Amino acid sequence: MEQEDGELDRLVRGRIRALRVAQGWSLDDLAARTRLSQSTLSRIETGGRRLTLDQLATLARALDTTLDQLVERDTADVVANPVHDAPHGLLRWTLRAEPGTTVVRQRLTDPPPGNPARMRAHPGHEWLVVLSGTALLLLGERRFRVETDQAAEFPTMLPHAIGAVGGPCEILGIFDRDARRGHQRRPGDDRQAAGPPVL
Repeated sequence: MEQEDGELDRLVRGRIRALRVAQGWSLDDLAARTRLSQSTLSRIETGGRRLTLDQLATLARALDTTLDQLVERDTADVVANPVHDAPHGLLRWTLRAEPGTTVVRQRLTDPPPGNPARMRAHPGHEWLVVLSGTALLLLGERRFRVETDQAAEFPTMLPHAIGAVGGPCEILGIFDRDARRGHQRRPGDDRQAAGPPVL
């Protein structure tokens, strides 16, 4: 048990240093944000000082992370297999890192709806990557061509829809919990009204 505790201790100290360096902060910069001294922070990072829960909470806030993320060590489920949704032509992955986040792979063959009234708006945030072909993303009054290997990110409170341009396209969509709920089929909904996905 002591060996496991020592490994976790080293892991947490390494994460603290890596997060600080990723922000481009010196020990003095982090000290100003945490009200811990530079020497205390140095000893925390190098293992010369015992970590306390209060210090971990303070460091997590300053480094824009959570206590859970600082101490997480389970990497057993690194590879995730998709669930095949044959009726809708989807492959769907659920991500563990953000509760409720879903990844969907979908082939689009139809253009987005021509009628703006058929676009949806709902709470949430979406990201998409075009794997092949060209997609047309409608956001309110704006139209965006998204080519192969390009990505788009947008808040779903904007009325939106997506479709294919000039032939089929394949996309990978990432939906936070609210965006996923906004795309769930409702009675009387036309599946193509807002584009992908119907989960």
